[in-house]
This record gives sequence, C-alpha cells and structure tokens, in this order.
Amino acid sequence: MPLKTLFPTQVYAEPLARSATGLNRRLLRECLQLRHDDRAGRDWSARNYSGGYTSYNSRSRMQQVSPTFAGLEQRLDDHVRRYVRALDFDLRGRRLAMTDCWVNIMRRHGVHSLHLHPLSTISGTYYVRVPAGCAGLKFEDPRLERFMAAPPRKTSARAANRAWVTLPARAGHLLLFESWLRHEVPPSRSSDERVSISFNYSWF
Repeated sequence: MPLKTLFPTQVYAEPLARSATGLNRRLLRECLQLRHDDRAGRDWSARNYSGGYTSYNSRSRMQQVSPTFAGLEQRLDDHVRRYVRALDFDLRGRRLAMTDCWVNIMRRHGVHSLHLHPLSTISGTYYVRVPAGCAGLKFEDPRLERFMAAPPRKTSARAANRAWVTLPARAGHLLLFESWLRHEVPPSRSSDERVSISFNYSWF
C-alpha cells in the first residue's frame, strides 16, 4: 500500500548480553540487601509505592556507589549509543550520561501507575528477576488525547496501530525509550517478587 510511516515511537528491546547470569546474580543480591538496609526507602515506598519497594526517593544513583551497578552502566552505555543512532540524535557538544539508577521490587498485585520521566532524555528498565506471570511494561500512544472522533481499533490491530502496547518483562533483557513516553506497570499475577533496575540518561 502507498503508506508512509511518519513520527514513529521507537522502543528498544534487547538482551543485555549473550549471558548475564553472573551479573544478575550479583545485582539480585545487592538489590535485596539494599531493601534490607534502606529504611528511608522502605518508609517512602510504604506511603507511595503500594505493593513493593523502590529506592527512587532514597538511593537513586546506584551506579555511583556500587561497582556492580557501575558495571551494569558500562554495558547499558553500548545499548544506549545504538538506540540514539537509530533515533538520529545529534549529540555533538554534550555527553549523554546516566544520571539516575534505582531499584524496584514489586510483589503480587503491585502496580506502577502511568507516568513519564521529566528532565531526562532516554529512560529504561533492566530486568534482574522475572517470575512467571509478571506484568510487562505498558506504553501509551503519545497522540492519544488527539484521537478526535477516531473509531476503535480492531482487536487484531498491529502493534504500531494500537493505543496501548505491553512489552514483556524478561530477566536479562532491557527496554529503552524516550523519556517523554508515558508508561505503566500493570498488576502482577505472580506470587514471587519481580526485581528490576530503572535508569535515566540526560543530555541537558
């Protein structure tokens, strides 16, 4: 058909490495230890992060304090460079660098409501442990509020034509997206905890 795809929303999904088993084992150990030690984070999570723990408001620059997280940052840097090349970003004059890196541990029925990452350029999530039945990351079409008088989409619609798309969570895999793209984590059906690491890269 004579169609042109304009203004696409591109999300990067890829394994971190051919094998990340050793790194994931160390990351998991540190994530669980962090929750144990981070009383301020546990208190904040009890008030603001129903059904789980996040170090977002207490220890959000883990790449600066942990050699294991710094090693993760080095591996992520390669993927971010590939992603921004695909986006045709002109990054001359400034360095795109990781500014934030924090831990998320979600229990059964835990959710992370719709949000974006202001003041950042590229955001992402790396999955450390993903039990069966865990929810993926659900993205919202950024044009949604402009769909005036638009009919509903078919249930068989291609992902590129849907208003919402959920990408699965897989241990050892990462997702990268532009920070203005709204997303959420639906409720998990798994009785085991899902452990992930979120991060931001900023150019400004």
